[in-house]
Amino acid sequence: MLHRNAMGALALAATLCLVAANAQAIDETKYPDLKGQWRRADTGEPRFDPSKPPGPGQQAPLTAEYQAVFEAGLRERAAGVPGTWPGPSCLPPGMPAIMTAYRPLEIIVTPDITYIRTDYIRETRRRIYTDARAWPHETEGGFDGYSIGRWIDEDRDGRYDVLEVETRHFKGPRAFELSGIPLHEDNETIVKERIFLDKADRNLLHDEITVIDKALTRPWTVMKTYRRSPDEQPVWEEYICVWINNTIRIGSETYLLDKDGYLAPAKKDQTPPTLKYFPAQR
Repeated sequence: MLHRNAMGALALAATLCLVAANAQAIDETKYPDLKGQWRRADTGEPRFDPSKPPGPGQQAPLTAEYQAVFEAGLRERAAGVPGTWPGPSCLPPGMPAIMTAYRPLEIIVTPDITYIRTDYIRETRRRIYTDARAWPHETEGGFDGYSIGRWIDEDRDGRYDVLEVETRHFKGPRAFELSGIPLHEDNETIVKERIFLDKADRNLLHDEITVIDKALTRPWTVMKTYRRSPDEQPVWEEYICVWINNTIRIGSETYLLDKDGYLAPAKKDQTPPTLKYFPAQR
């Protein structure tokens, strides 16, 4: 009898814990309302700093070495060569570019993790850990990096209003924007963010982003703003890069694919790819 009572007490305790956990998971009184679909508030071509024109107009604080890399890429594009991102390998943009919101963002808040997802190049699911964990000693890294954040109640009204985030542990190559402004190849980038709703308009969301990277002469800080869609049931479109990509990289060269699937040069007098692994035509 005692054994059955003990088992019953344990089962009841487990049920109460589960209920409490679920209540915590759906308790929205502590967090800002970030539901819905978020789109870039700025108009025109997507760019890292929304307040400035894309490309050279961004006035990125690049070192001389990486300014030369950027300018070489601009010359390639002027010659008709497609950019490398998004490009022949359909590589994802990664951080910080994903927060430019080339496609709409969805933000899902839970007590331990805040997810930021979007469909661009691939389905991206940023995980921002808010469970007070330490940085991992070893991690493989990724295009979106590894993000640790904390919620802050700045106005002390009992409700969080700012999410502070730091992101590290990247892989590359990555760029700031489609024009090809590069990040350092060592992938030791640190990205810091402050994400918060506008106090005057709760349908505007701000993300102050600071990038610390060895390709830069100083930290680069920009402010991005997103507007919540008025649609209660917004449409989320699927993006599959390989369906719309018309380039392919062979060796160190990028070629175009025509509508029939045949290779075409991407620039004047481009050398065709080698056929050394194919039998010679007789």
